[in-house]
Amino acid sequence: MYIESIQLKNFRNYNFLELKFDKATNIFYGDNAQGKTNILEAIYLCGTTKSHRGSKDKEIIHFGEEESHIRMKVVKDDISYKIDMHLKKNKAKGVAINGLPIRKARDLFGIVNLVFFSPEDLNIIKSGPGERRRFMDLELCQLDQLYLTDLAGYNHIVNQRNKLLKELSFQPGLLDTLDVWDMQMVQYGSRVIEKRSTFVKELNVVIEDIHKSLTGGAEHLEVIYEPSTESALFAETLAKNRDRDIRMKMTSAGPHRDDLCLMSNGVDIRKYGSQGQQRTAALSLKLSEIYLVKKKIKDTPVLLLDDVLSELDSSRQTYLLDSIHDIQTMITCTGLDDFINYQFQINKVFQVVKGEVLK
Repeated sequence: MYIESIQLKNFRNYNFLELKFDKATNIFYGDNAQGKTNILEAIYLCGTTKSHRGSKDKEIIHFGEEESHIRMKVVKDDISYKIDMHLKKNKAKGVAINGLPIRKARDLFGIVNLVFFSPEDLNIIKSGPGERRRFMDLELCQLDQLYLTDLAGYNHIVNQRNKLLKELSFQPGLLDTLDVWDMQMVQYGSRVIEKRSTFVKELNVVIEDIHKSLTGGAEHLEVIYEPSTESALFAETLAKNRDRDIRMKMTSAGPHRDDLCLMSNGVDIRKYGSQGQQRTAALSLKLSEIYLVKKKIKDTPVLLLDDVLSELDSSRQTYLLDSIHDIQTMITCTGLDDFINYQFQINKVFQVVKGEVLK
């Protein structure tokens, strides 16, 4: 699997851009705030329909314009796919595959698998639970089409239930409708919990060896899934918390409150780990993503590295670069010195200057 080319129109700081990529390593270098990350964002958005930054479509469209286009060519199993994404300021995005419009994001499932690694990911351990849930969700949504459907359904139900909880203060007669939302929450949420649990079990099989290699065998890392409630007890938990939910006007239990605990040699490094331990664990998580995708799709994902090398020490840089030699990789950086010193093979270089790419 690899991305052959991409074309941007009115995307972020690019009026128009067309690039052809190498099947191996592609490096975008230049000063900060020139538009390097925007290219990786466009690739990720076109492959998943979501911005890795969590940006809304209207925030992505070039200033002063009403719409934006991304066109990307992907080759998988010697078959070429053309993904055309149309972003609009005040309407839902439109997506076509090989000229045929798709109705839902899940229809993109399986065409291209992407692993995005940014400096923010190095803080995933010490950040709040939302970032760790996001890590699980971004990976599972690419690997499991049904998970994407269940998660979207669950998030919609939570929003509707919370809206109802706020309205009950003014319209207590609506209380009976809470049962309907609770039933649907349990239906979608139970599947989300079960799939997250399975994902963490698979993750632990992979991450142990990776982390041992990164720490020279000094640390044993275990990822523990901390669900807000067990899937079998979800309905019971919702009923038990109902009075409190009405009083607080929000849903207090469910997958939207889940977390991941990371234990290194029996210590919860979210709270007690050093910055070095936390960053090494985060790197282990991202490298494990690559291996899980390989195992699932029997192919390599496309790796997007956004200025990560500058945040790692030399030993972790070396391990990361050794791990990606057989994967199409898009790397952003401010200079090429680290790659030259490491004698890392560079297949294609792009210099990015103020929204223009010099090839």
